[in-house]
Amino acid sequence: MDHQPKGSRAAKKHPRRFPRLARFLNWLIRLRGSPRAIAGGVAVGTFVAFTPTIGFQTVLALALATLLNANRPISIIPTWISNPVTAAPIYAFTYYVGSFFWPGPETATVAHALREASRELKTLDFLALRRQLGVFIDLGVDIFVPMLIGGLLVGGMAAAIAYPLALRAVVALRARRSRRRRKRR
Repeated sequence: MDHQPKGSRAAKKHPRRFPRLARFLNWLIRLRGSPRAIAGGVAVGTFVAFTPTIGFQTVLALALATLLNANRPISIIPTWISNPVTAAPIYAFTYYVGSFFWPGPETATVAHALREASRELKTLDFLALRRQLGVFIDLGVDIFVPMLIGGLLVGGMAAAIAYPLALRAVVALRARRSRRRRKRR
């Protein structure tokens, strides 16, 4: 049995458990821009993810990030929170929240309609985008307005949580990287 002393360099090395997460974090800290701009991009993307704008979320996130001087590339990533798999529960919840402010059909009915719409989106047939978006449009104003109001409220709260968390993470990761660089010298 070959044991390394606890303080040795070999004992400190450990395999990365989440290599994709590590690559993403490295990419994140290498992004150009201030930590505030990067955190702003995360917040913008998180906000947009909860709005019922599936199919237009990337464009909307880029536009808002540009207007708010946030990091545009990072603003796209959180919009993937709402995807064909998660759209039904997210939009059912935002509808539920919005229905307190704008009355509409019963939440269970809307949740069923959203599950059906989500099944259509899961095909990922990009040539049928118009038909897929039509499924959401067919839900009607009675459902869309409460969903939009709820999406703005839930998205705003999620963005308010995401911003400080992302800001702390970027600052901490950059400080850690800086300490490692100084140690190597």
